[in-house]
Amino acid sequence: MNPIDALFGRLRAEKRTALIPFVGAGDPDLGATAALVRELARRGASLIEIGFPYSDPIADGPVIQASYTRALKKGVRVDDIFRTMRELGGVGVPLVGMVSYSIVHRRTPETFLRQAQEAGLSGAIIPDLPIEEAEAIARLAAARDFKLIHLVTPTTPRERAVQIAKLSTGFLYVVSTTGITGERDRLPEQLVGHLAWLRQQTALPLCVGFGISTPEQVRRLREVADGVIVGSAFVRRIEQAAQRPITEVVREVGELAQSLAAALNP
Repeated sequence: MNPIDALFGRLRAEKRTALIPFVGAGDPDLGATAALVRELARRGASLIEIGFPYSDPIADGPVIQASYTRALKKGVRVDDIFRTMRELGGVGVPLVGMVSYSIVHRRTPETFLRQAQEAGLSGAIIPDLPIEEAEAIARLAAARDFKLIHLVTPTTPRERAVQIAKLSTGFLYVVSTTGITGERDRLPEQLVGHLAWLRQQTALPLCVGFGISTPEQVRRLREVADGVIVGSAFVRRIEQAAQRPITEVVREVGELAQSLAAALNP
């Protein structure tokens, strides 16, 4: 069984909600990325999203854009990321890649999926892959039991949202708000109703991302979502590694993860 399916099966039985942190690979360097992944897993992350740096942002806000730019300026490449993931040797939680289809296409889908799985990834989120173009890679991923996770946004027409949910595997990434990633003061009032409607359309776990950063926000979601994705709040702390010892930054990232995990599953 794919580790993502096993995770959500266990969490549902335990009536718990997944904490899914995001980190950009190679920021401030790949050694730090490995340390951050280990710390996040130790501090309560259920699944960890690994961002593959890319020069053209795909709904990424300024914090994640800057993280990718720092990594690219240091020369981080896809092979380096895969090597780091292999060297991790498993951290006890599933790992999922967040990657542009341009990267996948350049390697060919067959090669990318094989290398990603060999590196220890259990799935991938490809935010710029429209469902009309996804059938071929979906078949390849299914043959490997590699999860291909799709996104639904607040502006996705309902008929299309149903189609996306049918094609997605592992979980459905529910974008909480229109716009780009980044921390926000409050979540949209219509989010809970949107989740309730999606729950009637699919049996997939529903994981909410974009704009989530505080224990108060995750507490609001723990009864209506299967997972909560937090990115910019972690990456904003990681960017401090340019001025502070990485050990301190890793510890603070871990403390944030622990506080969010406690709010999700008191």
